Amino acid sequence: MARLTMMRILRSSEYRHMPWKNGGGETVEIAVSPDRATIADFDWRISMATVATNGAFSIFPGIDRTLSILEGSGMTLAIEGRQPKLLTASDAPLTFPADLPTSATLADGPVTDLNVMTRRQALKHRVRRIHVEGSQPVATSARDLVLFCHRGSVALVTEGVSATLHGLDAAVLVQPATLTLSADIASEVFLIEIGPA
Repeated sequence: MARLTMMRILRSSEYRHMPWKNGGGETVEIAVSPDRATIADFDWRISMATVATNGAFSIFPGIDRTLSILEGSGMTLAIEGRQPKLLTASDAPLTFPADLPTSATLADGPVTDLNVMTRRQALKHRVRRIHVEGSQPVATSARDLVLFCHRGSVALVTEGVSATLHGLDAAVLVQPATLTLSADIASEVFLIEIGPA
């Protein structure tokens, strides 16, 4: 029996703005599952935040997180039990447990980051930064797939369903069997794959 791909488009103007769990700033929530879940009961959550000062990250028990730098010079992350790591916009996304004490020191001014979190006992995730110019097929076996358009505009087609994402828009796809991305100018997307642990 053929799988039916469901796609939901999320426009940046519709994102929810929420205070950080530790009260130190503001998060822009891109997508969360289940819908309207809080920071206490989500299965997975994708958000952006601007980090303007050095300081500690919020602790999320039982959660794995991946951080990617979108804008700015980067920040050094001090994660308990690991060597400090400078994370910049040219680096691969960094995955670590969100329940380990973590602090950030800005390299040179504020940064904007992309934050992906999943509940460890139930789910796992992978984040890839993809540069798109022309047409490009994407292979995935994810149960849920979220595309976040960071720069430019990207058209996506999956099993006859199509949409265009502009800067900071996102799409949530359920069980995509095939996916093709295309862009007339150099664009950048983050591919977030979520599946059972």
